[in-house]
This record gives sequence, C-alpha cells and structure tokens, in this order.
Amino acid sequence: MEKVTTHVGLDVHSERIVVATLVGQSREPVIQDIPNDPKVIRRTFRRLAAEAYELRCCYEAGPCGFELFRQLTEMGIACEVIAPSLIPVKAGDRVKTDRRDASKLARLYRAGELTTITVPTSDQEAARDLVRAREDVRKDLTAARHRLGKFLIRHGRVFSDGHNWTDRFWRWLDKQRFERAGERLTFEHYAREVQHLQQLRAELDAEIERMAKTEPYAANVAKLACLRGISTLSAMALLVEIHDFRRFESPRQLMAFVGLVPSEYSSGGHETRGKITKTGNGHARRILVEAAWGYRHRPSFGPRVRQVLSGQPAKVAEYAAKAQHRLHRRYARLVSKGKKSQLAATAVARELCGFVWGLMTMAA
Repeated sequence: MEKVTTHVGLDVHSERIVVATLVGQSREPVIQDIPNDPKVIRRTFRRLAAEAYELRCCYEAGPCGFELFRQLTEMGIACEVIAPSLIPVKAGDRVKTDRRDASKLARLYRAGELTTITVPTSDQEAARDLVRAREDVRKDLTAARHRLGKFLIRHGRVFSDGHNWTDRFWRWLDKQRFERAGERLTFEHYAREVQHLQQLRAELDAEIERMAKTEPYAANVAKLACLRGISTLSAMALLVEIHDFRRFESPRQLMAFVGLVPSEYSSGGHETRGKITKTGNGHARRILVEAAWGYRHRPSFGPRVRQVLSGQPAKVAEYAAKAQHRLHRRYARLVSKGKKSQLAATAVARELCGFVWGLMTMAA
C-alpha cells in the first residue's frame, strides 16, 4: 500500500468543528461535522490516525484558543495553528461557509501555502491573559473618566485647581452636589465606576510587578527596562506577546511580526511604499509606538534606568546608550525635514523594535 500523508483542515467553532480530510493527492476532501467535545474529538482523530500513514492537521487561530491544538498534540497528532490574516484569498471568491473554509485550509496546507504561528504554553498564555486584562482595564478606565468628565462639563462643573484625577481633584469631586435625583445617581455611578477601575488596575499592576520578579521573566524584564520608554509593565507586555525573540532570524522579521514595516506595491518598474502594514501583533506594536515618543527628548538616564543598569553588564549599558542617541537623532532628523511627529514616532518605533531584538538575542 502506498504511504501517503493525510491533511486535515479544521473550521473550529465553540459548539461544532467541520473536519475536511484530504488523503494523499485526492481532489475532493471528505467532510464531516462533529461536536466540539473532547471525547468526540478524541474518538474521531484516533480513527483518522489509525487509517492514515501520517496525519497532519491545521486550523485558524481564533476565539476558541489553543485547547484543540493541545489535545491533538497530547494524542501524538501533528497539528499547527494558522495565522488568519496570511491565508491566501481569491479575489473573486464571494461564498464563505464552514465546509468551504475547512476544505480550503486542507488544500492550502497540503500545498504548503499557509503561515503557522507559535503556540504559547499554558503558563505563557496565562501570563498573556493577565497583561491583556490590564490593557482592557486601562481602556475601560479611560472611557469611564471621559464619561465622568463630560458629565461634569455639561453641568458646568470645571475643576481648575490642578490636574484631574489627583487627590485634590477627588476632594473637589466629593463636594459636588446635584439637586435632581437623576443627575445625582448618574454622577455617583460614573464616579464609582472610575474608582472601581482604578482599584482594579492597581491590583493587576501589583500582580504583574510580582510576576515580573519571578522566572522566566525577571532577567529579561531587567534587560528591556534599560531602554528608554520601556517600564516593567511594557517589558512584560512585550515578553508575553512575543515569547522567544530568537525565533526571528533578523530584526526585520520581528518588525514585520508587529506590523511596523511599510506596505509596498511594486509593479512594472514602479515602486510605491505606503503606511505601515499594521498586521501581526497589535499589542506589541502599541507598546513600541508609545515607548518611541520618549525619544523626543535628549538622551539621559533617569534614576529608574540608572538603578536597572547597575545590575547589568557593561555591554548592555553601552547598547542602551547607543539606542538613546541613535533614536533621538532619528526623531529629530525626521521632524526637521518637515515630517509629522506621528510619522517620526512610528519610524522610531520600528528602529526601537530592532534594538529590542538585538538586546534580547544578545549573547550573555
């Protein structure tokens, strides 16, 4: 009997999984629809593995996470998770069904046209969930503050004795009184929501700080914190989103992974470059762009950075100083040429990404 590989494309949903099986070079896949239940999955793939010389499975990364990947891997079945944004799409294809999606995955997987992602371990995913939860709270807190601030402005209550959200601001807020019950209840709701989210953010910050002092994060957090604009929280965000920096052979690969390389359209001898692609990991891209704004200022090492550098080898300190001087010159040069500050910061973020890669792959 000829030894052939069976390729399986899976369209995974919370309740159902559509399984498209291509045996060898067969043209049409065998389709089956099964419940997304561990027992059914185990029974189905044991049968498929028994019938195949080699079984290889894939599915798109999505809201169902990596539990299916882990279950199949524990069964000894080769499974890969595909980057959805990099799946080839036919321009004229306007029909989308679960069966067609599963069949398409199986065919493209067999042809080697799919790009896989690195699946985090359970511990890595738990750390990433924690950092992303903190980011969600940050967004919610910003929205809650806006709601409260706009409510106060609508009713002519403007705080003019310093900055908002300070202790002085909260003392002023406690003195505000509203005559109508609707206004009073709305004000109390908005204020409580801000206070609740501030407390929740503080709790998450404390847990992330605690985790950053443990292995395997402590050493890498200390190294990343040597770079201007990267705090403990920012360093943890980069580490839990990217995991192993050495899987990228060059800094440009990491830049592409976080979507900081320019888009390009080149044809017929004409080359056009546009805005950054913004594909890949948007969480890491946001951290790098926010950090890049720090390089507007002249190079200097504040108390926090000096303290972090004191425990690092001399070459790390030299590398951090080199990054500060180069990135500040880069920002100043772009702005002096008339470029918008946002564009300059994005360009600096791209180079900062390269410095991060260099620091994290630096030999000890």
